Amino acid sequence: MKNLKKESLRYHVGGKIATLLTKPCKSQKDLSLAYTPGVAYPCQEIEKDPSLAYKYTNKGNLVAVITNATAVLGLGDIGALASKPVMEGKAVLFKKFANVDAVDLELNIKDIDKIVETILAIGDSFGGINLEDIKAPECFEIEKKLQEKLNIPVFHDDQHGTAIITTAGLINVLELKNKKIENLKIVIIGAGAAGIASARMYKKLGAKHIVMIDSKGVISTKRDDLNRYKAEFVIDTDDKTLQDALKGADMMLGLSRGGLVTKDMVKSMAKDAVIFACANPTPEITPDEVYEVRDDIIVATGRSDYPNQVNNVLGFPFIFRGALDVRATKITENMKLSAAYALANLAKEPVPYYVKAAYNDPTLEFGAKHIIPKPFSKEVLIWVASAVAKAAIEDGVAQIKDFDETRYKKSLRDQIYLDEEEIEHT
Repeated sequence: MKNLKKESLRYHVGGKIATLLTKPCKSQKDLSLAYTPGVAYPCQEIEKDPSLAYKYTNKGNLVAVITNATAVLGLGDIGALASKPVMEGKAVLFKKFANVDAVDLELNIKDIDKIVETILAIGDSFGGINLEDIKAPECFEIEKKLQEKLNIPVFHDDQHGTAIITTAGLINVLELKNKKIENLKIVIIGAGAAGIASARMYKKLGAKHIVMIDSKGVISTKRDDLNRYKAEFVIDTDDKTLQDALKGADMMLGLSRGGLVTKDMVKSMAKDAVIFACANPTPEITPDEVYEVRDDIIVATGRSDYPNQVNNVLGFPFIFRGALDVRATKITENMKLSAAYALANLAKEPVPYYVKAAYNDPTLEFGAKHIIPKPFSKEVLIWVASAVAKAAIEDGVAQIKDFDETRYKKSLRDQIYLDEEEIEHT
């Protein structure tokens, strides 16, 4: 850890993102085009038709990563400025994985209405808004109010990212274990943004029996201390503790803290269960601990050193890529679910040679230890972005009307497989 700290601090010196010029500025003529007097012409065109901002500016490929730093990773409420390295990191992932330009904005604001007012004032400058590390329940209100008033996608990744990735994994687990989601008992540990969003998505998938647990225990009709978001998942049960809830459970989603789940709890779960232990850096229970007592359970974590990593980078860059490319005005539930199905389907495809090499596993294929695609698979861009774009067209939220899915997929493939050697090996 000492070496990691030293390397990390060295890595972050000077920040991780910068401005890249897309047009030449080497002569007097270039200068007159880039700024005054030439810049007046696109300004006048946009004044007459605001949609031309997508043509004459970077709006169509620009996302704002915005936080008030009230729930930063595992660090908590650390203050806006201290969160800047995380938001820069998010911008890095946007650019690296989906060629989406992003800028980070850290707000020294806690009041919901002021946050909304601030973002509304700057929203037209961007093609999309990625809300990040804003604590629940405020995050729900902020996203909802912004999406009602802005004509661009607003996406709180802490909520929907985990929901989409784990839903993809769950879809494949159902196939592998020959189970139906309406018959599952699902236990979610953590009733924050990700937990509630995940529960909502599982319900859309068909889940009927979800037990949610917060720091005070099972969310049930016996409780009178619940906000309206938690109250959405109240059930009538005598179960009070995590140990009670996990008895006979078919699925556990952990969004809490390391070491919370014991081997005895795992023993009490249903046959052929699935565990998503997503606490970082230490899972609620490690795969090794699970396998010591059960060999029929599929396990996923948030870590890259175990199989089945639940990593939000599989979602947000490509979801925004697809949404931006059809100029979507919002990200609908259908677009999110389409992203989940795209990831689930991609996991069943032959794994590219370069992914096997990156993970030093020549045997990598669809199965209990590969229910979710690897983040370094370049195919994720093609599958997820095209699925999201198509869903936006279907839902009527796209401003681009002449969408050709086949042509779009080809354009994405051309972007990522430029090297002839890579093309030959895929």
